Amino acid sequence: MTKRRITLTIDADLLDEARSAVSDGDASSVSAWVNQAMADKSEHRRLLKAMDEAIADYESEYGPITEEQIEETLRSTSRRTIRIRAGKRLPSLSDEPAA
Repeated sequence: MTKRRITLTIDADLLDEARSAVSDGDASSVSAWVNQAMADKSEHRRLLKAMDEAIADYESEYGPITEEQIEETLRSTSRRTIRIRAGKRLPSLSDEPAA
């Protein structure tokens, strides 16, 4: 891939983090660190766009997603979630006795 040299202004704490990543061996250079961060951000943006399109397609076929549907999905997901804190398994909502 073609590389281009540019000049950037970066927050000092972010530059320190990039330099730390280089010294820890997590990146070969500050440029590589910034390049990877930009690639990650680009992929995140692409995935958000794809999600927006999928939701728009769904809603065009089935109608708007309601708050009730969102809340039910969150409850259902929470019931199937295994929560772990400091190596100890905590009960999920599905483990709790029915009221």
